Amino acid sequence: MNNPEVKQAKAFAHPSEEEFSHILDFYQIGWQYEPTTFPLRWDEAGEVVESFSPDFYLPEYNLYIELTTLRQKLITRKHRKIRRLRELYPEVQLKLVNRRAFGELLVKYGLQGREDDLVGEEAIKNNGQDPD
Repeated sequence: MNNPEVKQAKAFAHPSEEEFSHILDFYQIGWQYEPTTFPLRWDEAGEVVESFSPDFYLPEYNLYIELTTLRQKLITRKHRKIRRLRELYPEVQLKLVNRRAFGELLVKYGLQGREDDLVGEEAIKNNGQDPD
C-alpha cells in the first residue's frame, strides 16, 4: 500500500470551501486545504487509479474535513471513497459536512442569502434537503 501524498496549497475548488475557510479563520482554527491525497485503489502494476483528497485538514485536531454540497451522484461517490479511506486508513479522523450541515452554518453566520453562490442551484431546487 502506498503512503498518502502531501501536496502544496492551491485555489479552492468550490466557493463553499472558501467560505468554510473564513469561518475557520474567524475562530482562529489552523487549517490546510487539500494537503493530503490518500491512494484508494491500485491497478495490477501498482499504479494508483483512485484517490481521495479531503478538503481541509485541521492540524490542532488531527482531523480532516470534507464538504459535500453537490449533486447526489457525487455525494454517493464521495461516500464510497470515504468508506474505502476508513478501511485502508483507520487512524485517519474524517468528518463529513453535508449540504444540510453546511446550510445550517450559513444560517448561523448570517449567510443564508448566499446559497446560490455557496451551495449551488441543485441544492436550492431540492429545498435544502440532504438526500443522504
